[in-house]
Amino acid sequence: MLSKIKNLLKQKESLTLEFKESKSKLNKDIYDTVCAFSNREGGYILLGVNDDGKVLGVETDKIEQLKSDFVTTINNPQKLNPPIYTYINEMSIDDKKILYIYVPKSSSVHRLNGKIYDRNGDSDIDITNQTSQVASLYMQKQNYFSESKIYPYASLDDFDLRLLERVRIRAKNENGGSHIWEEMDDMELLRSMGCYKKDIETNNEGFTLASILLFGKDETIMNVLPYHRIDAILRKVNVDRYDDRDDIRTNLIDSYDRLMDFVKKHLNDPFYLEGEQRISIRNKIFREAVVNMLMHREYSNAFVSKMIIQKDKVVFENANKPKEFKQLTPENFTPYPKNPTIAKVFREIGYAEELGSGVRNMFKYSKIYGGSDPRLEEENVFRTTVLLGELEATDQATDQATDQATDQAILDFCKEAKSANEIMQFLNLKHKRHFRTAILKPLLEKGLMTETIPDKPTSPKQKYKSVSEI
Repeated sequence: MLSKIKNLLKQKESLTLEFKESKSKLNKDIYDTVCAFSNREGGYILLGVNDDGKVLGVETDKIEQLKSDFVTTINNPQKLNPPIYTYINEMSIDDKKILYIYVPKSSSVHRLNGKIYDRNGDSDIDITNQTSQVASLYMQKQNYFSESKIYPYASLDDFDLRLLERVRIRAKNENGGSHIWEEMDDMELLRSMGCYKKDIETNNEGFTLASILLFGKDETIMNVLPYHRIDAILRKVNVDRYDDRDDIRTNLIDSYDRLMDFVKKHLNDPFYLEGEQRISIRNKIFREAVVNMLMHREYSNAFVSKMIIQKDKVVFENANKPKEFKQLTPENFTPYPKNPTIAKVFREIGYAEELGSGVRNMFKYSKIYGGSDPRLEEENVFRTTVLLGELEATDQATDQATDQATDQAILDFCKEAKSANEIMQFLNLKHKRHFRTAILKPLLEKGLMTETIPDKPTSPKQKYKSVSEI
């Protein structure tokens, strides 16, 4: 991202780029730009930079307050309606701190204090009273984002309202025990998400395709999109057909859970320490791949989305409306939500993180998991390939089990005597022979652990206790 920002600083303000000094407080017109960017093509706002692209820096002791003020405002429907999901991050340039904001293009037409702003060149224009321009903006949104299609005859009876309650709970848990959605009734919640809209040109008003895909009953989804389906396939032994399969034809919330359950059922989860914290790199990688398939699918296309687990790789495929035809890397990737309403809901409930973080996480952890970078191909069918490498081919649950960090974790865990099964569960291992020969035996031979019943090594009551540290 540093190289991306440095390149932006060499450019002039434009349709998709704005500089703001904001050294100690936010410029009053920053929200005009956020609204205009979201309504037009999206773009970057750099704070701590003057109009000529010179880095002035933001006062360090003001950074947290600036971030808090910005996030509070863009999530306030009384100020910006509907609220916009975006992020504000800090970066050092020439020993000076700047803040940068990426504003995605939205499927909604947003209003700031009741006014509609559009971007023209490097200016934010109030077009609220320009009827033809407003109508054109609404038409552009309707045509570009398939999730924005309005179904005027849909009603709350077409939704599984239990899903809304699940979303409230997850959003609350993700936001430290409270969330504005808790205070809203079902209709207010759907409106705040951008799931209920009015088309100014046709005067149609109603629930959107995004709302039906997220919260609709199964029969509602099938009536709207008869071809809606996600195929989860295990194909290791019977490569002509399949070894296991889940034919998923339901809402996106439950689809995510079923896809992740399929991953957990059929893919190993190596023991891995990041610093002193144990994390699941399997979940880190495949959560992003699953979320990307659901969030960025082109739902006007009948192509069936697929997740295929093979012996040496996992392949994800979904219909796509590409901005460019290319292979994506962290260096050439620009965050761009193709279904912003769906993306916003996923982020609020913790299924997805900030824009762009998914690609970075996949490249970071795929190398650890399978030994190679993932392959992300943006074509009419978006294809993500994660290689499994020797980790899956040898059916061993970890390629780190004998390293020093893992040994120390076991020793810490066994300060009180533990059985072999308890240690294996801690390491998330399933293969007892591998555990005993590659992990437990070396620790005993090194004198780092001892048996509680040394004269009966194979006793079913045998436990193991650490006696030293590395």
